[in-house]
Amino acid sequence: MTQEMITTADGATIEVFTTGGNASPHGSGVVIVATSMVTASDYTRFAQRLSAELGRPVHTFNRRGRGGSSPQPEDYTLDVDIRDLDAVMRHTSSSDVFGHSFGGAVALHAARHLPVERLAVYDPAVSVNHSVRADWIPEYERAMAAGDYDRGLAVLLKGPETGGPFSRMPLSMLTLANRLTAGTPMGKQMRELMHAGVREIKAIIAADMPAEPFLALPLETLIVVGEKSPAYFGVACGQIHDVLSGSSYTILPGFGHDGPIRAPEKLISELAEFYSG
Repeated sequence: MTQEMITTADGATIEVFTTGGNASPHGSGVVIVATSMVTASDYTRFAQRLSAELGRPVHTFNRRGRGGSSPQPEDYTLDVDIRDLDAVMRHTSSSDVFGHSFGGAVALHAARHLPVERLAVYDPAVSVNHSVRADWIPEYERAMAAGDYDRGLAVLLKGPETGGPFSRMPLSMLTLANRLTAGTPMGKQMRELMHAGVREIKAIIAADMPAEPFLALPLETLIVVGEKSPAYFGVACGQIHDVLSGSSYTILPGFGHDGPIRAPEKLISELAEFYSG
């Protein structure tokens, strides 16, 4: 794996990692757009397995507010991540993109304008006809205003329902669990990224639109939803698939929202077949 720091048009720094393809930062690879509350390193296994299966480089990058990349601007919108994805695609000479959850929302909006040839998304957190709800945000903001970061994080984990069994825990128990794990690497990472995560969810809701504009997506679009993922991902994906006649829609059996992080063989082989075209 190689690591590079690239500069965007607005002067920001983005940390880019390249796996496989002789670790060359250039060449027709696949760019991964990560979800919220994680860093590029969380996709290391996924990138390694996909690159080995494809025989091509796979590029991951830390979106703003993570790792060595610049902070998110105060006036953050999805356009920031779209422009950064454009910069990574140009730098790596790549036109194939994979987006997971929030990264899937970025990828879907970006591919309407950027020169993406093949687009695959897993549980994209895109809001179509108000499919993404965030009625939990006021409670999160009350907890943060009171300085109760453990409760705030618990609300954030329960609200989007993406945390698997943790999302189903009573709020009081999840708050206690957060307090007990605050000193672990995962606990520290989640606290560091929770403000950015909520900002990103607000940006998704602000970018809500009907399905029809997604007709501009590439003809080669693969939509994957985890069998055990929250239902609202399938609601938005179904609407996009209905208007995009050339898209493929599939369900990954036995897996939930963290499917790409776990990098199961079925998902890797399906993506490899898709990107091999």
